[in-house]
Amino acid sequence: MPKRGYHHGNLRQALVDAALTLIEEKGPTGFTLSEAAKQAGVTPAAVYRHFSGREDLIAEAARQGYEIFADVIEYAYGTGQTALSAFAATGRAYLAFARKYPGHYIAMFESGISVNRNADLAAVSGRARAVLERAAEGLSAHIPPDKRPPTAMVSAHVWALSHGVVELFARNSPGTQSPFPPEDLLESGIGIYLRGLGLLPPDQ
Repeated sequence: MPKRGYHHGNLRQALVDAALTLIEEKGPTGFTLSEAAKQAGVTPAAVYRHFSGREDLIAEAARQGYEIFADVIEYAYGTGQTALSAFAATGRAYLAFARKYPGHYIAMFESGISVNRNADLAAVSGRARAVLERAAEGLSAHIPPDKRPPTAMVSAHVWALSHGVVELFARNSPGTQSPFPPEDLLESGIGIYLRGLGLLPPDQ
C-alpha cells in the first residue's frame, strides 16, 4: 500500500481522515491506531510521530470538526435578517452539520473526549459556543435586564434541544423514525421554548 502521508507531506491529516472514516464505520472506540495507520497507508509506528495515542487522534478530529462547525453556524447566524431568524438559522445549521460531517460530529460529541483536553480544542469549541450565545443575546436584548434569562443558559438549552433532535431523528438512529422532519421538530421546539421564556409573543 502506498504511503500517502510521506509522499504528500500530509501524514498527520491522512491519519485524521482515516480516523474519521473509521469513526463513522465503527464508532470512536471501535478501531485501533493500527487500523488508522493501515487506512492511511503507513506503519503503526508512524502514527506516534504525530499523535500520542488514539484519544489524541480523535481529539484532533474533534478540533477540526469544531472549526467547521463554528464556521457553519457563524455563517448561518449572519444570514438572519432579524434576531429570531438568525437564531433559528443556527439551529438548522446544527442539523446540517451533523448530516454532512458525521465523523466529526461523533468525534466531537460522542467520543468522550473533553473539549478541555488541549488549548486548541477548548478555544475552537468556545468560538462555536460564543456564536450561539450571541444569537441568544440578540433575541433577549429587548427584555429588561432584571427579567432577562442568562444568554449562556438559553444557548445551552437550545444546543441541547438541537442535539437531541440530531441524536434521535436526524442521524438514522436504529429503530427510530421521526414522525416529522427533524427541521420541523427543532423549529417548533425552539418556538415553544422561546415563548415559555417570554422571548416570543404567544400569537407569533
